[in-house]
Amino acid sequence: MQSLRRWFTVISLTFLAGCRGMNLANQPPAPLTSIRPVARNVVLVVLENQRYTAIIGNQHAPFMNQLAAEYSVASNFYADLHPSIGNYFMLTVGLDVTNDLDFATTVDDNNLARVMGQAGMSWKAYLESIPRVGYRGGGPYPYVKVHNPFAYFNDIEVYKSEADNMVGLDQFTSDVANDALPAFSLLIPDQTHNMHDCPGGGRLCTNDDKVQGGDLWLQQQLAPLLASPGYKNHETLLVVTWDDSWEHDTVHGGGHIPVVLAGPLVKQNYVSTTFYQHESVLRLICEYLGLPNTLGKAANAPSMNEFLTQPVN
Repeated sequence: MQSLRRWFTVISLTFLAGCRGMNLANQPPAPLTSIRPVARNVVLVVLENQRYTAIIGNQHAPFMNQLAAEYSVASNFYADLHPSIGNYFMLTVGLDVTNDLDFATTVDDNNLARVMGQAGMSWKAYLESIPRVGYRGGGPYPYVKVHNPFAYFNDIEVYKSEADNMVGLDQFTSDVANDALPAFSLLIPDQTHNMHDCPGGGRLCTNDDKVQGGDLWLQQQLAPLLASPGYKNHETLLVVTWDDSWEHDTVHGGGHIPVVLAGPLVKQNYVSTTFYQHESVLRLICEYLGLPNTLGKAANAPSMNEFLTQPVN
């Protein structure tokens, strides 16, 4: 009888794994169901394909240059690789995972969504032009999946509640106004506002046109955040970065890019010359929120504590 029961158990688990479309051993651990109140929060904004000198000091990016002058700039920051997708994974997994823009595989690696779920911390990806909440597909333009690393994680595939954290840009506006931002926010513009394409779509414009359109978008989204009570109450850390530099800049893998940090605990009028890459941003996110710094290359990446008035570890 015991042998028969064991046989039925094995058959049931195998059937369940087949229905889920994956091996049970590859399923991520369940996130905690209780969410801790937000003490601190981090807002990470990622734009596209601009070298450092195309932003810093460029009169067509007045908002970003004002933010950089008031707060902190990482002047010796280099992306990890070309093209875009690997840098988005480095910011959330600590590994480049792939450099294939047609990548369609589910990512099993430990990731920011998983460690936040296990810690009972809230997160959202605010994605301009995403077709619907929880959408894991590609397109249609101007939305692109390769700029949304969360859409690849098997955590998102297994748990619908996690997928529901991928929302539209209108939700960011609402959450800022209602002091309802999660502990971690990933804010991603679509192709018409991320400085990859022209503001109206396509590429028949100058690079300064792209920069100006993206800078205006940043002002529209971030100025209300910077003026909100939650910005100070939750000691918001704002990090604005670019995925990689223009395609001909391959220094240190992905080229020289601007990274600007702002927030109540960020140093003012500060410029760093320390060499950094995206894995250091992931380390900073984890440490700022009190998460274990165990994700891929972030575990041993240089600390970005120099930007903070109160170092974290």
